[in-house]
Amino acid sequence: MKMRKNVLIIMILLLFIAIGSKAQPITNTPPRDGVVDKSERLDKKPIAYPWVRKADYVWDKRVWRVIDMREKMNQPMYYPETPKNNWRSFMTIMIDAIKEGSITAYEASTDEFISPISYKELMATIEKADTLKQQRTYPPYEFYDTVIVKKMNTTDIKKIRIKEDWFFDKQRSMLEVRIIGICPIIDKFNEDGTYRGANPLFWIYFPEARPILAKSEVFNRFNGAAKMTYDDFFWKRMFSSYIYKVDNQFDRNINEYATGIDAMLESERIKEELFNFEQQLWEY
Repeated sequence: MKMRKNVLIIMILLLFIAIGSKAQPITNTPPRDGVVDKSERLDKKPIAYPWVRKADYVWDKRVWRVIDMREKMNQPMYYPETPKNNWRSFMTIMIDAIKEGSITAYEASTDEFISPISYKELMATIEKADTLKQQRTYPPYEFYDTVIVKKMNTTDIKKIRIKEDWFFDKQRSMLEVRIIGICPIIDKFNEDGTYRGANPLFWIYFPEARPILAKSEVFNRFNGAAKMTYDDFFWKRMFSSYIYKVDNQFDRNINEYATGIDAMLESERIKEELFNFEQQLWEY
């Protein structure tokens, strides 16, 4: 009798435990995806530029470059194609910031930041509508006009131009570089695939965009635990590029007086010229 009583008590306790475990509330918080929580939003400020007095600004040279995001070194700017949490591609960040009004876009007809344009005006120039004639699949098989609008897709932008100033600061005895502007470009092709040239979309004043870039994460190829922002990416010059123009009396691009391998050699010559300028400032 006593044994039956003990068995009954144990069964009752097990029943209460089972009911209690099923009654636990279900939370909507997902489990931590990793060893530590990496989902915190970046809240950094851009590194302040050192102050340069006009009297110490004794030499400068303006250079225009092209960054091809298809190159291996530049691919962190192109991906991800689809935004993932706070991780977005460079062009997605720029388009979103223009849409929000955080940064200003300027017409691409000049790189002097003269004519600002709104997001709506920008999309009107990029997302152009084409009218095509199509035939109905049922009698009387008449033709009709249909309008097809090609939507803006950031993955279509694979190159960007940057305008920068190299200068020598006499006070600190340093040759420095400051990025002034950024311009996304889209390559144009004929129907047969022949390259027609580059189509600039808009210009962005880089110092204005730095606070946005300082809060935007870019993939760190060397250490996933060390978060890096796009502002760090440009500050440390972790990109590969080639020069397509340098300030000159004729105001012409390199491809206007050199083509093919000669244009590449001219670009490398200008890079070497900038390097030698700094080295020749000192005597050992």
